[in-house]
Amino acid sequence: MIWNESKECMSRDQLEELQSKRLVKTVNRVYHNVEYYRKKMQELGLEPGDIKDIHDIEKLPFTTYEDLKITYPFGLSAVPTSELIRVHASSGTTGKPKIGVYTRRDIEIWSEAVARCLAMAGITRDDIIQVGYGYGLFTGGLGAHYGAEYLGAMVIPMSTGNTKKLIDMMIDCKATAIACTPSYLLHVAEDIEKYDVLDKIHLRTAICGAEPWTDEMRDQMEKRLNIKAYDIYGLTEICGPGVACDCEYHKGLHIWEDHFYPEIINPTTMKQEAEGVTGEMVITNLTKEGMPLLRYRTRDLTSLQYGKCECGRTMARIQRFKGRTDDMLIIRGVNVFPSQVEAALLTIDGTTPHYMLVVDRVDNKDTLEVQVEVAEKVFTDEVSGLEKLSEEIHQKLKGAIGLNAKVRLVEPNGLEHFDGKSKHVIDKRKLYE
Repeated sequence: MIWNESKECMSRDQLEELQSKRLVKTVNRVYHNVEYYRKKMQELGLEPGDIKDIHDIEKLPFTTYEDLKITYPFGLSAVPTSELIRVHASSGTTGKPKIGVYTRRDIEIWSEAVARCLAMAGITRDDIIQVGYGYGLFTGGLGAHYGAEYLGAMVIPMSTGNTKKLIDMMIDCKATAIACTPSYLLHVAEDIEKYDVLDKIHLRTAICGAEPWTDEMRDQMEKRLNIKAYDIYGLTEICGPGVACDCEYHKGLHIWEDHFYPEIINPTTMKQEAEGVTGEMVITNLTKEGMPLLRYRTRDLTSLQYGKCECGRTMARIQRFKGRTDDMLIIRGVNVFPSQVEAALLTIDGTTPHYMLVVDRVDNKDTLEVQVEVAEKVFTDEVSGLEKLSEEIHQKLKGAIGLNAKVRLVEPNGLEHFDGKSKHVIDKRKLYE
């Protein structure tokens, strides 16, 4: 299942030598071709010659979402517009989107990185893969599509929006793999069960990304569809999906360090953290030509683990994401992440993966209501049964997040089911800020 063994399994010394060469080249490129970066480096008294190897990366300035807004759309491009062949943009943001631009070589590198991820999940040229991410400006659809084609697999470009057609094509074309968001795959599983066609599908692998998900969600996918599910990670600003993916041992996401250099920093002190310590992940493009970013603050909270994996790969592994610095809720002084709530709910029989956190402020006190969609089999008129389920959810949540939350049970399909990135938080307190 190794796709590019010469890179994925190289020694740390070999990798650091390669990273150093590529960092020096990237720094020279942005200093001489990107005025915004040149000014940031000059403000720090830095010149390209000060960066001699990968260990000098701490000298470089950080890049943030604010920098992307200031330079929108092409202010961070390191090549003439005539050399750019693609633009992608993030979904779900307010105001101007975060964009990424690509040269022809960038597209090839991105495709190869995604192909590594697919191969790590056991997908080969003999597979038929449905791409259930959205196409267009969102990187998910075309990213997975190009990666699958690079690998040599047959691609069914389904996109989102018509689950019945997706299932029909899955059956008719005998699709063996699917790439989509985890929440959408669970929605697909619900419809497969509803249509009673599980025995007609040939699916064996799922590559899920674009939103945080839990081991409990993986268990549900695998049991309900009789498949193996893998987690893929990426950001529009860095390239899109394909930055990292997990292997069959599921002990972290292997990040392709020959293209994307990861750091973990303390978001308060801005200093690098040691292996295994949770902090904010920072990524530097080492090979991108169109818009290489230096020390981009992803806002994702995680830790890194080094050392050779059981699968044979030697690149660092991103550990399970704890949340983001910008989706963390502080409720009555307690830090709460939606992923904590999700993990608790998925251990309770009778609930679906669909939920909503509603945070408000009443009489200067924060309130939290958790709306939980219940499964068809338990939604009855027996009030006592629903009360028992509500109390079980209440106790599970209290243990998971340390807060007493109001629980509201919602009838089947009573909450919105998202085809793309799911939304789980309504914070009404922002109306008063």
